[in-house]
Amino acid sequence: MRNTPWGYMVVDIGYPDGVSDGGDDMTTTEYQVTGMTCGHCEMSVRREVGGIAGVDDVEVSASTGRLVVTSTTELDDASVLAAVDEAGYRAVRA
Repeated sequence: MRNTPWGYMVVDIGYPDGVSDGGDDMTTTEYQVTGMTCGHCEMSVRREVGGIAGVDDVEVSASTGRLVVTSTTELDDASVLAAVDEAGYRAVRA
């Protein structure tokens, strides 16, 4: 903090040396999904893939067929493909 004529001001709000915000260890993998036509399709894929241990975020688009999975650990493609299959669709790694 630094004292200014208007009061104290925070100068550095970053993390101390050696402390991470957790974003450094994220893994992002992209897949191409076929068969989705609507928001319900997206929701089904999001729910199944989001249930995989380690998955932090799922982005899916029925219009493009794009599925992007962000995880805290390296995911096995087979588990993601099985989750998409469980939702009723087919996917391949892009």
